[in-house]
Amino acid sequence: MKLHLTLIAIAMLLPLAALAGDPPATNPFFEKSTLPFQAPPFDKIKDSDFQPAIEEGMKRELAEIQAIANNPDAPTFANTIEAMEKTGDVLRRVQRVFGGLTQSNTNPTLQKVQQAMAPKLAAHRDAINLDPKLFARIKAVYDARNKSGLDAEQKYLAERYYKNFIRSGAQLNEADKTALRAINQEQSKLTTQFRDRVLADTNAAAIVIDDKAMLDGLPESDISAAADRAKAKGLDGKWLLTLQNTTQQPPQTYLKNRDLRKRLFEASIARGNHGGDNDTKAIITRLAQLRAQRAKILGFPSYAAYNLEDEMSKTPENAIKLMTNMVPAATAKARGEAARMQKLIDAQKGGFTLEPYDWQYYAEQVRKAEFDLDEGQVRPYFELDNVLQNGVFFAATKLYGITFKERHDIPVYQPDVRVFDVFDTDGKPLALFYADFFSRPNKAGGAWTSGFVGQSKLLGTKPVVTNTENITKPSAGQPALLTFTEVTTMFHEFGHALHGMFSNVTYPSISGSSVPRDFVEFPSQFNEHWAMEPSVFANYAKDYKTGAPMPKELVEKLKNARTFNQGFATTEYLGAALLDMAWHAIPADAPLQDVNAFESESLKQYNIYMTQVPPRYRSTYFSHIWGGGYAAGYYAYLWSEVLDDDAYYWFKEHGGMTRANGDKFRKMILSRGGTEDPAVMYRAFRGRDPKVEPLLEERGLTGK
Repeated sequence: MKLHLTLIAIAMLLPLAALAGDPPATNPFFEKSTLPFQAPPFDKIKDSDFQPAIEEGMKRELAEIQAIANNPDAPTFANTIEAMEKTGDVLRRVQRVFGGLTQSNTNPTLQKVQQAMAPKLAAHRDAINLDPKLFARIKAVYDARNKSGLDAEQKYLAERYYKNFIRSGAQLNEADKTALRAINQEQSKLTTQFRDRVLADTNAAAIVIDDKAMLDGLPESDISAAADRAKAKGLDGKWLLTLQNTTQQPPQTYLKNRDLRKRLFEASIARGNHGGDNDTKAIITRLAQLRAQRAKILGFPSYAAYNLEDEMSKTPENAIKLMTNMVPAATAKARGEAARMQKLIDAQKGGFTLEPYDWQYYAEQVRKAEFDLDEGQVRPYFELDNVLQNGVFFAATKLYGITFKERHDIPVYQPDVRVFDVFDTDGKPLALFYADFFSRPNKAGGAWTSGFVGQSKLLGTKPVVTNTENITKPSAGQPALLTFTEVTTMFHEFGHALHGMFSNVTYPSISGSSVPRDFVEFPSQFNEHWAMEPSVFANYAKDYKTGAPMPKELVEKLKNARTFNQGFATTEYLGAALLDMAWHAIPADAPLQDVNAFESESLKQYNIYMTQVPPRYRSTYFSHIWGGGYAAGYYAYLWSEVLDDDAYYWFKEHGGMTRANGDKFRKMILSRGGTEDPAVMYRAFRGRDPKVEPLLEERGLTGK
């Protein structure tokens, strides 16, 4: 089962800021960290350090860029492109750290400063991207790329710089550049406001429960965690059900109380859509309009056309075709799933029609009836640390030969965060890995991967990678028992981490996951496959009390249920992805939209509208596209899934989970960063273009 919840936080791309305060001499960002891998010295970093570091970082970077632009020597790769790759070290350090904190451990002070600084950072980027003298030098290097002795990575980087500057407006006239600057600054403000409002509204929408009997059906560990959350809010003797970022909420799987399931669902879909301080409708309609206007200035009919021109899919039509081709099979399967649930409701004399807030609950009952399997049976076999050490790490060791050792001498930004050394096959240090697993009110929803330090031979840096998730923290002394979906999420995010850890490139701007959006999910979704690999599964799926392996009959039930509910999962994903495309297909001269009317009309247009299966994200809390990097790009999970399933089938055809196969995948995919066109890179690995049939088979949509 593929996941569509990863919110990848590429920290360097976020508008960041913080408070002024300390004098420059004491600012920890002004010099390289002396910790291993230049890890951030969180024991020394204060909120008051960020703004002066960002402001000084912008000042220094602009001076470095101006020196390159005004260099009297003829442009060369070394004195222009490579020189630019060396600029901005202070700004890079502070942005990566602050990007991580504002997503995973924010506070009102940092949010305020982020809002204040966002337009200044947008203006700073424009000052570089729209500099005519700098672009003239880049163009000269680009024009001479085939006759100046560049190696393959340098040539590709020169091409990327040239294209990126054009896409940023370098060739526009001054009037259009002025208009573009204004749009970029307004966008940065609105994006920051959207993120803050969604987080605030998600926290505000939590439901307080006075009577424990209402929680009947919820696992005891979840009830205990809900009591802890309430107590932390000063609500002793009560229980607090918090929301995750998706439309459907996990407790709906267990709660027997239908009214409470309904309350939870309605609280979820009302986020950003009820008026008041946290309403996001005006923000997203203006963002959609601004993006369309920006695309028009840059010569494109829509933002989707602008964005996808630089992706593997190339055009919105190609991405939409992939999705709409799956709609009939997905919705047909979802209708069949709904019919089975309605039959169960009728047999139980429920006397009602299946509603969206009933789906999770009755799907679990159908799964139990058809496969003799329920979530409560398997969770005792998925204790978090065992999954991490003997599942996620074990698979990586088996495939790639790397090893891990936890360390406790590296300062962290929050007590729950863990740090691991990662050693390469020769025993030498490869990377530093941070794991931040548990949810908390000041953390954005979902799961994502980012990094505090990127890999670069030019800069002499090795990766410091973070996985951030939102697993419910158990009560003190209790184990963290996972659902199999959460297990798969851990494998997924670690696939992103491996992409960063194995990066072996020279230039920082194309290292790690600096690849097209519809390729970035390929390594992560590929890594999900190993969660059910027999040798891996047997190594971690053990009873947390006795250490006994999961019984064979239960393993078989889990396997047999692999494609269960995939009609629902595929339909809710396609609904969100097509909704994203609809928002970003709006032309520049279109009026501001009525959010709710536009959403329903768009879903009907793509034949994906199903009352019982709402989109995985409704527009007003769709953080991927309004607050993250997935605008006109949420389809990327499906595009990458074609690649990941096809690559997995290559492994199956060539002996499975062997070191030889892992080494090939590492060498030809994971280590390459963005040094080559990803279609060319994949073709070199697979020997042909990807086929869609493995995806359909893995999702159970082939009719077999």
